[in-house]
This record gives sequence, C-alpha cells and structure tokens, in this order.
Amino acid sequence: MHAHRARLTAEIIAEFLPPKDTHSQKVMIFCDGMPSLPNKKSLLEFAAKKGYWAFHPRYRGTWESGGTFLEQSPVEDIREVMDALQKPIRSIWANEMFDIQPKEFVLVGGSFGGPAALLLSKDPRVSKVICVSPVVDWQAESPDEPLDHLFTLTKEAFGEAYRMKKEHWDNLQTGTFYNPMTAIDKIDPHKVLLIHAVDDTVVSYQSVEEFAKKTGCRLMTLKKGGHLSVKKIMRWMVYWRVREFLRIT
Repeated sequence: MHAHRARLTAEIIAEFLPPKDTHSQKVMIFCDGMPSLPNKKSLLEFAAKKGYWAFHPRYRGTWESGGTFLEQSPVEDIREVMDALQKPIRSIWANEMFDIQPKEFVLVGGSFGGPAALLLSKDPRVSKVICVSPVVDWQAESPDEPLDHLFTLTKEAFGEAYRMKKEHWDNLQTGTFYNPMTAIDKIDPHKVLLIHAVDDTVVSYQSVEEFAKKTGCRLMTLKKGGHLSVKKIMRWMVYWRVREFLRIT
C-alpha cells in the first residue's frame, strides 16, 4: 500500500492513507517526535485498517515542509492540518481529490509531539488524544537529552531536515512555550490517554506521573521499555487498552 502525499497548507506537507471505507469521517493524525525519520508507513496502515484516515504531517520547518521550525508552536501546525482537512485535499502522487469532511480527530503524539496533541485536547473537533512517552514539562530536563545538547545533535546529525534557529529553540526553556505542565487549563483530561515506561531516561516517568495527577489524565504505566516509540500502540499488550479507550475493534 503506497502512501499518498498532500500539501495541506502553503508550507505543510503530509503523508496519508485512506481507510477501506472512504466514506469514513474519522481522522487520526500522528504528531511526530524529534529528531526522527519521517517513516510512519506501518502506523498509517495500522490506523487505516481501523477505519481512520491516517495522516503524518511534517512540522513547519522540517523535512519536506517549508518554513522555520519552532518559529511558531507545533500546536498551530497541527491545528492548521485539521483546518485544511475541512476542505477537499489533493493527492500529489495520484492527482486525486479526497473530500473527507471529518467529524472526529484522534491525535497521537510521541515524545516531542506529545505537547501538540495535549494542547489541542480542548479543540471540540478532537475526540481523543493518545500520547506515548510525551514531554509534558520542558523544564524537567533529562540528563540523557538536555535541550542544548539536543539542539546541537539535531543540527549536526540532521542538517537542513530541521531548519531552526537557536532563539526559537530556546523558547522551550522558558516553560511557557509548547509546555503542557504550565498550560493545564488547555488540557481536557477526559480525552487523554498517556502511555509511559517507568525506566524511560529521556522523558522521566516522574514528570508524566505528576502531570497525570495534576490533570486527571489516564496513565498506562509500563514497567519496562525505555523511551517508547508510538509504534508501541500496535503491540497487543498496549493496543487492547488503546482499543478500549477509543472503543474500536
């Protein structure tokens, strides 16, 4: 199954797969971690088989998308993706139009993408949010990936795949930019499922546990697994809980 590709805004490009029933009005958007390779084909296929239109957008300023990374919050990138899907979109490869008319969005955020999903949980179009190893507080830095080191590492290892300026990156350190822990009023805990491993050394379990207690979000705790990939939701031991949460078969 080949993924389609669409330009959803002037700057944002996404890969996507339609479900077998193209009359479905359910959309699942994967909010990527970073730095990472834009390879979510197995996840797109998984979501499409569950009846979702599955989308994997590239944040503004990353990979094929235009603009500057973190010049604005990735929350706005994902919001603009949802806005764009209210209108027909064109598959660039197939030169085919798709008119989804979505009635519900499920946002799946991994690590860096967790805040994008969480901070859109109060959007009335969003029905559920699933976050795997999400960053919930940029001020709770990990010794494994301190922010200054991550910036340098990303620039050296990924080059122009992440087109960002240090001044924008440093906004993460303020604790008020793209930071769920200091924006709890923007979180709807009834829509959120957090999945985290106790032995995660990149994003501490303690920070996520504290966030869950403060907000009332559901937290699925795994004893082992380290810094989990979003692909973990495809494993039966996790998927049964995700399925229960989404009420899908």
